[in-house]
Parts: sequence; C-alpha cells; structure tokens
Amino acid sequence: MTESRNGGQRNVATRLRTAKGRSTASQRWLERQLNDPYVKAAKAAGWRSRAAFKILELDERFKLFRPNQRIVDLGAAPGGWTQVAVKRAGERGKVVALDILPMDPIAGAIVLQGDFNEEAAEQAVLDALDGPADLVLSDIAPNTTGHNATDHIRILALVELAADFARKVLSPGGAFVAKVFQGGTERDLLAGLKRDYALVRHAKPPASRKDSAEMYVVAQGFRGGQGTES
Repeated sequence: MTESRNGGQRNVATRLRTAKGRSTASQRWLERQLNDPYVKAAKAAGWRSRAAFKILELDERFKLFRPNQRIVDLGAAPGGWTQVAVKRAGERGKVVALDILPMDPIAGAIVLQGDFNEEAAEQAVLDALDGPADLVLSDIAPNTTGHNATDHIRILALVELAADFARKVLSPGGAFVAKVFQGGTERDLLAGLKRDYALVRHAKPPASRKDSAEMYVVAQGFRGGQGTES
C-alpha cells in the first residue's frame, strides 16, 4: 500500500500484493478497480456494476425515467442499468433486459438471452413488454483493440443497429440512449437521429472515467412514423 496525507485525512491506494501471472494491462485494470470510488459505492448500494451511476447521472440531467414505463436494456449484463430501470419504473412498469450472454435474474425485470439484431429477439422483447417501449437503453460496446479509429467504427456499427432496433420498438415520444466513443456520432447516424427524434444531445456523465473515450448520445421525443424510414 502507498499512503499520503491531505488535510489530515489519509488516502490509501490499494496495490496488488502480487502481479504473478498477470499481464501489465490486467494488473493496471485490477488496481484501478480496487481504488475506484464508484466501484466501492456500487457495492455498498447493491448495484451490480459502477455503470449504474452513469445512467443515474444521465437521468438526473435528462429526466429519462418515469413511473410505469416500458423499458428495454440492450447489452444488459451484468445488470446495473436494469436495476436502475426497475427501481425508476416502479411496480407497474415493465423492464426487459436483453444480452447475448447469460445474466442472473433481477427481481422486477424480464431477462432474455439473445442477439438484439435477430428478428426472434426483437419479437421476444415486444412480447415481453406487451406493447411498444417508452425507453431503449444501450450500454453496448465492442471489445476495444487500442486502435482508436477501429474502435470508433466498431462501436458506431453497434449504435446504428441499436438505433434501428429502437425505431422498431419505441412508441411516439419515447427516448433512446446509447454509448458512443468521443468524436461523437457520425454525420449520417446523427442526421438519422435528428430526423427521428425531437432532441439529440451528447453527454459524458461524471461516473464515466476521465481517461475513457466513452460518452453517450441521448435522443428524446421519438417521432414515430413521422419522418422515419419505412
């Protein structure tokens, strides 16, 4: 451990006792997790991931959630955003979590496993919601390569697919939130979102690590059949 003093308070940075068998990148990631205040706060609050604070902070700014909403969480595992959605939608809301990976059940949510880009998964979501969605969330991101241009292209492809999914399941007036990388949303995708939604903005919530390239696009006021492609 290393220690420092600041205003009489001792700040303790936890270091791994041994790095044997770990890559340098793995060691850095583990040390960052151990010392991340959001990770510690998430555990204390019962959230499955620190990402819960990101959607809470976005909601504080953009007022995304309302009681009784129908909500879809794409790429939901491990379930931090789903937990927040269940709490905010309340007992009369409906929350469907979809991920290609298996995910442990969450009380109050319908957890599905599948690829949201497949028609069967789309239909399963609609069947579970028992109607159109009011809010579609996507915190999906590809495994990064370390090559910024490649990573940007890969995540934009996922955002485009998620945006297309949202167009198919959202009710008029609904909202769509998706992770992108800094550099924002490409012109064609952004133009499509602005055509389909009344208001489109970018944001980087405080819980998003400063050294991370991630940010979020928040599209609100879905126009439904007006101005969207058939």
